[in-house]
Amino acid sequence: MMATTRIPTDGTPMDLAQRHELARRALDGYESGPDATTRALTSARAKMGDAAALVLVEGLSDQIALETAATGGGRDLEAERVVIVPIGGAHAIGRFLTEMGPLTAQVRLAGLYDVREEEVFRRALVAAQIGSPRTRADMERLGFHVCVDDLEEELIRAVGAAEVEALFDSQGDLGSFLSLQNQPAWRGREPERQMWRFLRSGARRNLRYARLLAEAAAGRGALPRPLAALLEAARTDRSVA
Repeated sequence: MMATTRIPTDGTPMDLAQRHELARRALDGYESGPDATTRALTSARAKMGDAAALVLVEGLSDQIALETAATGGGRDLEAERVVIVPIGGAHAIGRFLTEMGPLTAQVRLAGLYDVREEEVFRRALVAAQIGSPRTRADMERLGFHVCVDDLEEELIRAVGAAEVEALFDSQGDLGSFLSLQNQPAWRGREPERQMWRFLRSGARRNLRYARLLAEAAAGRGALPRPLAALLEAARTDRSVA
């Protein structure tokens, strides 16, 4: 099981070294840096030949959240030969399916996408002759599930604003979040929307909290529906409850 990345504090502000250590621990085992998604995709490609199931996601934050959620639910994706593939953006789905060629018929396929990219994914599946989905229900039957509006919003809703704020505090980020709340463009907005903007304001922050929020959601048995449904769709042993 994955060790938790949250640590108790005594109420005193964290210094920069402590915050950097928490950030490092939150991304332990994952790529980082400007080409992190490219390197993560390369790593996933190396495992595809032996995979029983491939889960196609838009980016590295999706991969981190899914793998964290799986671990929190007692799943061992490596043992199940389930590979999460960050394809590098929704518009890469068509090219990626074309490159997969016959492999699409040899493994269980599933995927996760943002609602604004639904038509992009639908057209790609049709073009690759994986199915003829016309509705969201059709997409789900093929194993492809939608986040509304995106993964960050799904996780914030699942965890709850109060718990998300407490998580910011535990990571030494509450002061930065409060500063964002006081910016004219965000003052008075819904807390959940402010939190979404805070997570999206830095690539590394987005990756860190993909893991931390998925961990929190799994710990309270409140995974967002698309994550839970996708992990179920990716099961290679359907006899497992």
